Amino acid sequence: MIELKQISKVYGSGNKKTTALSGLDLTIGKGEIFGIIGHSGAGKSTLIRCINLLERPSTGEVWINGVQMTRLGKKQLQKERRRIGMIFQHFNLLSSATVYDNIAFPLRLSGTPKSRIDEKVKELLALVGLEQHGSKYPAQLSGGQKQRVGIARALASEPDVLLCDEATSALDPQTTDSILKLLLDINKQFNLTIVLITHEMHVIQSICDQVAVIHQGGIVEQGPVANVFLKPQHPITRDFIQRESDQGESLQELTGTASGASQPVKITFLGDKTYESILSQTVRRTGVDFAILQGKISTIKTVPYGQLIVRFEGSDEAVQRTLEELAKQGLDVEVMN
Repeated sequence: MIELKQISKVYGSGNKKTTALSGLDLTIGKGEIFGIIGHSGAGKSTLIRCINLLERPSTGEVWINGVQMTRLGKKQLQKERRRIGMIFQHFNLLSSATVYDNIAFPLRLSGTPKSRIDEKVKELLALVGLEQHGSKYPAQLSGGQKQRVGIARALASEPDVLLCDEATSALDPQTTDSILKLLLDINKQFNLTIVLITHEMHVIQSICDQVAVIHQGGIVEQGPVANVFLKPQHPITRDFIQRESDQGESLQELTGTASGASQPVKITFLGDKTYESILSQTVRRTGVDFAILQGKISTIKTVPYGQLIVRFEGSDEAVQRTLEELAKQGLDVEVMN
């Protein structure tokens, strides 16, 4: 669906040259919600703007639906861009136009008949839950309502791809969740490919299928959200997840107060196993005791997961047998140093 090949973006020249992206490769499948996460200055906004060539890469190729965007002339590029919707952090609405006219704007630009414009705008107002707000102006709307207008406008040309540039960063947590739910519903209803950039792991965890972590202009880790979130490999990824976990006490503080010399063990449950009594049944069979040092249950998109950090008490042989039995039952077991 979307393929970026060796994308680089350099600003300036000579001593003032700045490299925003460096030899970046990325593939995004049809119908996926693909998250790109990174700190400020990592290159994520440049990356998403290279997809629709609002920023033209210095080197590399951008392919969308089998079309090499980087080879298109101006007229062809404008035509292809109609298949790519985009929503922004600060909404970018026309302040002097009504909600209705903001949504109708791209349709008028493309020469859509007036009767079809009216029909389409009403459909989109209903889709984003703003049926009663068509005659209002952006200044009369809340932040969440403005973003819903932005989403409706982006969908007006019936795109194949929706790019979201920090679309929830200016919103409060409750409004953020409602916008994420709307994007998830749109993805399901239209099989729309969504590329979403953010610096918030909560956003990735809530709706994304795949995630790429960008740092200093390159992708340092990527894969299914559950894999990356539950077993992060890169220090930048671990930092994002640690900030998201909101668990005040560090593992060192927790284990420092525990008696005994056994190492803590992180046990991860995914899917239906999250709610099964696997741990208690296993320790009854192996004859060990355990103390829970830390734990949480949450969801990744719609899939439940749980993580426990425990300290087992028993003979080395019994503890080892416990770890092996837990692993055989499909749990991820990690002895922590």
